[in-house]
Amino acid sequence: QVQLVESGGGLVQPGGSLRLSCAASGSIVRDMGWYRQAPGKQREWVATITSGSNTNYADSVKGRFAISRDNVKNTVYLQMNSLKPEDTAVYYCNADIKESLYAPYRLFWGQGTQVTVSS
Repeated sequence: QVQLVESGGGLVQPGGSLRLSCAASGSIVRDMGWYRQAPGKQREWVATITSGSNTNYADSVKGRFAISRDNVKNTVYLQMNSLKPEDTAVYYCNADIKESLYAPYRLFWGQGTQVTVSS
């Protein structure tokens, strides 16, 4: 049984901050990341963090967002600062997870959490 549970979404004013969390079950978690999807748009990649804590960001969020992880809790975070109305979307976490030591890695997705940036 693998489950990714997201939290932390909500309504925030432009220029504000928000932190998203995503807790992943499973014994072994490799890369973790965040995607988002705005109404009427395709889902887009936001950020990725590897098991070695190397990070990569989409140009649209670079310098404003920070991805991090807690390997003890199997949790990935997305700290979002200087939020803009264009950041409004449903945010989804994902993670590459082994359900057992000898199982292959598979990609799992969270349920999504709504982030709305509006005055």
